[in-house]
Amino acid sequence: MSILFSENYINEVEGRAHYHKKKGGIISAPSSPAYAPDPNVPPPLVPSDPYSSPTQNGPCIFDVTSFGAVGDGNTDDTAAFQATWKAACAVESSVILLPSKGKFMITSSIFNGPCKPGLVMQIDGILMPPDGPDCWPESDSKKQWLVFYRLNEFTMNGTGTIEGNGQKWWDLPCKPHRGPHGSTLPGPCDSPAMIRFFLSNNTQISGIRIQNSPQFHIKFDGCDGVLINKLQINSPQFSPNTDGIHVQETKNVGIYNSMIANGDDCISIGPGCSNVDIQGVVCDHSHGISIGSLGVHNTRSCVSNITVRGALIKNSDNGVRIKTWQGGSGSVSDISFHDIQMENTTNSIIIDQYYCLTKACRNETSAVYLSGVSYKNIKGTYNNVRSAPIHFACSDAVPCTNITMSEVELLPAQGELVDDPFCWNAYGIQESLTIPPIDCLQDGMPLSLGEALVGC
Repeated sequence: MSILFSENYINEVEGRAHYHKKKGGIISAPSSPAYAPDPNVPPPLVPSDPYSSPTQNGPCIFDVTSFGAVGDGNTDDTAAFQATWKAACAVESSVILLPSKGKFMITSSIFNGPCKPGLVMQIDGILMPPDGPDCWPESDSKKQWLVFYRLNEFTMNGTGTIEGNGQKWWDLPCKPHRGPHGSTLPGPCDSPAMIRFFLSNNTQISGIRIQNSPQFHIKFDGCDGVLINKLQINSPQFSPNTDGIHVQETKNVGIYNSMIANGDDCISIGPGCSNVDIQGVVCDHSHGISIGSLGVHNTRSCVSNITVRGALIKNSDNGVRIKTWQGGSGSVSDISFHDIQMENTTNSIIIDQYYCLTKACRNETSAVYLSGVSYKNIKGTYNNVRSAPIHFACSDAVPCTNITMSEVELLPAQGELVDDPFCWNAYGIQESLTIPPIDCLQDGMPLSLGEALVGC
């Protein structure tokens, strides 16, 4: 049975002001996940009337223009933003307001905590960095733009846009195929990630639009408790390294009801992540939803309890992917890809334990151990006429185990069915007939797991 999309289903979800953890730490999803934000339902705002004076029990509002921000798109408003942050950080349940008529330009900035609980940054206008590398201050880091550090119970919401001005970064000749005659010139090729949350807990982001990032749009590193709801991320299909949402060393994450169109991984899950729930996400012209890459430079990586459900992945190079380098160690376990619609993907379902960015990678015997990966009710179309849409390439020494296939139906967008999926050292079961049939999946368990039991 195909996955159905209904307007009523999409319109059911309202943004939430609070979230809670289930047993085991995972953030609970909003009820009835949606495939796209409803444009007729505004995102949650704090307060409901941001221009009114605070009531006795209401939040204290810090308008950046009151601290000297000009908001004309040309003036450097960095100092005004830092002053606003310092004042609001010291007040519980305060709101930093970027009014809707403003177009605020700030340079690379770190917004430090800890702050009083309940701090909100409400972006109703436009926030942007300098226009390209030539305008970037020499003293500023070219690896990051907005950094939020050591915050607790911080919320970013509003009806506005964070604009990355990424085009001039994408066109650098050190970017893939951007040099003379389609070449890639040597670096350094640093480009700033747009938004980074570092060592922060219980962060909420909703409603805003993030677009045209020079590199990753939003990253979470070393965080605990992340809720993303009704977020829109947009960059062109061929913008290099513009991952939508990236998490690493982060646990208890919920990503819901969001639309992501970009030039790299729609959502990427790096090492050290656990309890990640992704639901109701649309990925367009991206590299799909990826776990990894893991184990680079013989490192140990541990990823567990990842759920992707109710997603639509379309016009993408990949669908759902797990990628690890040879020579790594650790484990990937308890992964569920359920109720996913594919439209015109190239490689729909992939496990690649031979991931390599060059042709010079050496063969290694150790590997990250993959076990307990479930694919259920994944249906749609693929556009690769040369190879099957299912590819399980597991380590020679450390097999993949406990792979479950159920109700997987992938058909060619045009042409004949490619009916020869690839499996190497992959063990699992088919609970129902798979299209194309995946007879190469081996039954039971291997005789040896090599070094896998070192695990996490």
